[in-house]
Amino acid sequence: MASTQDPFEFREFDEAGSLLESDRDAVTISIDDEVLKPQMQKAAGGFGEDDEDPPSADDKEELLSGQTKNAPFWTFEYYQKFFDIETHNVKERIIGSVLPWPGKNFIHVYLRRNPDLYGPFWICTTLVFAVAISGNISKFLSNLGKPDYKYTPEFQKVTIAATAIFTYAWLVPLALWGLLLWRNNKIMSLVTYSFMEIICVYGYSLSVYIPAVVLWIIPYEWLRWSSILVALCLSGSVLMITFWPAVRDDHPKVMIAILLGIELLNILLAVGCKTYFFSRPEALPPVKKVMNATSPA
Repeated sequence: MASTQDPFEFREFDEAGSLLESDRDAVTISIDDEVLKPQMQKAAGGFGEDDEDPPSADDKEELLSGQTKNAPFWTFEYYQKFFDIETHNVKERIIGSVLPWPGKNFIHVYLRRNPDLYGPFWICTTLVFAVAISGNISKFLSNLGKPDYKYTPEFQKVTIAATAIFTYAWLVPLALWGLLLWRNNKIMSLVTYSFMEIICVYGYSLSVYIPAVVLWIIPYEWLRWSSILVALCLSGSVLMITFWPAVRDDHPKVMIAILLGIELLNILLAVGCKTYFFSRPEALPPVKKVMNATSPA
């Protein structure tokens, strides 16, 4: 009689021993937990014991949160991101610093919360060598043709120019950043800028002095002072337009003091460089000719 049991009917399986009673020659395979566990972990996307570099707990937290750790400011990795900038962005910022326009804040229009140190560093370095070399050439041309003048290159001018320019481009922004931060704690509605943004503004504001310094080689005082005046107006306009939103809501006396301090330090740098490196040549003492007087016979 044929079996009436449905072959597709669900049945509960008993122990392996009872199931194999009917067929003693069947081959059985046992899967241990030690073999199955790594395979299940790999199938689930996990990391087994054989992986060389499993992610740490901190890395997992960073991946889950979508954030990365910021390097400390005393490490090279912290400043590396400020030198990662495209050439066309540097050109755009230089043009924006040479041609300021009312209402165009340099930080908001050109930096866009992405300051760099590449442009300010090379602008300051170029200005240092431009001042030192132009000063030596100007002194040589002013004394050219004088029989008692002997040209000697003044290499110490490079050190003096570097000290003055980099001090202005770094310490002045540091002092201004601290002052604005202190005023922001007093008045919460003030606009704040980061230290790197202020350094970036000061560095690019010096770019207009590079062609002006080259013109100082020509030994005409009216041309030198005219180029200083134009450079001061352009550079000072960039600084005024940029930092005006940060101080306009402050006390009037404090606002005026900060803006005057910014302009006075800018004027002091320009006039100081002109006076020290491009001063008028000193008149050489006349040569005294010793003549032997002869008494009449």
